[in-house]
Amino acid sequence: MSVVLVDAGGTNIGSVRYALQRLGVEASLTADPATIRAADKVILPGVGAAGPGMARLHQLGLVDLMRSLTQPVLGVCLGMQLLCAHSEEGDTECLGLIPAPVRHFPRDAGLPVPHMGWNRLQVERAHPLLAGLSGGEQAYFVHSYAVPLGDYSLATTDYGGPFSAVIARDNFHGMQFHPERSAAVGARLLKNFLDL
Repeated sequence: MSVVLVDAGGTNIGSVRYALQRLGVEASLTADPATIRAADKVILPGVGAAGPGMARLHQLGLVDLMRSLTQPVLGVCLGMQLLCAHSEEGDTECLGLIPAPVRHFPRDAGLPVPHMGWNRLQVERAHPLLAGLSGGEQAYFVHSYAVPLGDYSLATTDYGGPFSAVIARDNFHGMQFHPERSAAVGARLLKNFLDL
């Protein structure tokens, strides 16, 4: 099985790669369109801001390619947000693969932003990506923007109100948290993605 990490400038690439190695998978880091198109699984990692993330995908000529992929694709953290339609962060048009907005956490909720640390997952509907999860497991989050609930929400988390922790539409999937930093739960979810 060939797995590629899209080299979109995310600073979590090393830790995602190491998490995959622990599952017995060597993922290549690439921005080459032919390599990405030929891969069995594609992961779009990301840490940073939506504007620079999309700018890098445009710079690399990968926007139309990402939109045309038919194999399973996983966006992690910012990568998940980039799969969505639009982000309030820098008023950024994203890839539009999942019809969801990305919004800043409510500023009047009295909670620290960014949302940083372990938080509970609530499974909303069955999906192969969530195989083996019963709900209540914890994952590690670091983010200031979140995707509200919608038909695409597979699992949610509450931080001043519920938001989407795992999303999916067709072959596109996203995890707002960092599976590579979420211990056994994260490893299980990454393996589930590899098994899709």
